[in-house]
Amino acid sequence: MTLRKYIPNFITCLNIVSGCLAVIFALKGQLTVSVFMILSGAFFDFFDGMAARALKTYSAIGKDLDSLADEITFGLAPGMIMLVLLQNSFKVDPSQDNSIFQNILLSFSLLIPVFSALRLAKFNNDTRQTSSFIGLPTPANAIFISSLALIQNYGKYETFDHFILSTQILLFLTVLLSYLLISEIPMFSLKFKNLHWQDNKIRIIFLIITFVLVITFSFYGIAATIISFVLLSFLQNFHKKVA
Repeated sequence: MTLRKYIPNFITCLNIVSGCLAVIFALKGQLTVSVFMILSGAFFDFFDGMAARALKTYSAIGKDLDSLADEITFGLAPGMIMLVLLQNSFKVDPSQDNSIFQNILLSFSLLIPVFSALRLAKFNNDTRQTSSFIGLPTPANAIFISSLALIQNYGKYETFDHFILSTQILLFLTVLLSYLLISEIPMFSLKFKNLHWQDNKIRIIFLIITFVLVITFSFYGIAATIISFVLLSFLQNFHKKVA
């Protein structure tokens, strides 16, 4: 038994650590650090799969461990960020206890980890998702919610920021994102099987849009990127139906 067998699982465990730290910092109100931890988890999530393929060390334990890590980093952590965003949207004295109604509203943030878990369980048992996705991937959902935290901390457009971070919009986004996670909507992946334009045009177009949006609008562009991902998936599905 060689050491290399454990390398992918060790990288996955770094994802778990990143996710746990993201939760801790989110609950402390340090949302920027929490976002950084989620992005670190995404980095490890990418490389654990790459390491498993390179070292040919696939295992059932590795697959399950990866899903558990993703639930923490891309489910629980963004859920806690949403919890803090909702709390901040109430604009009340943080030293005072929330009202019963406010606590009910805060509990909506738990939909994010719950539906992320359902999404991950569905992905592990759905043979249709080998080369594409059915429903919104959990990392995309986590990145979108993370962008809201960055808008709160570094936003430049007061009217827009106030609107997008209002309690009503945050609750709407929570419900919408939860639905998209478990929806039956086909969404493309970023896996390139070859370098042919015809086979990868949707991916190339998305990467170009992403580059333009992020360079032009910074963290606002990050949120817009996830929206463009969903819209491009809708357009691709529509094109397939009419073709």
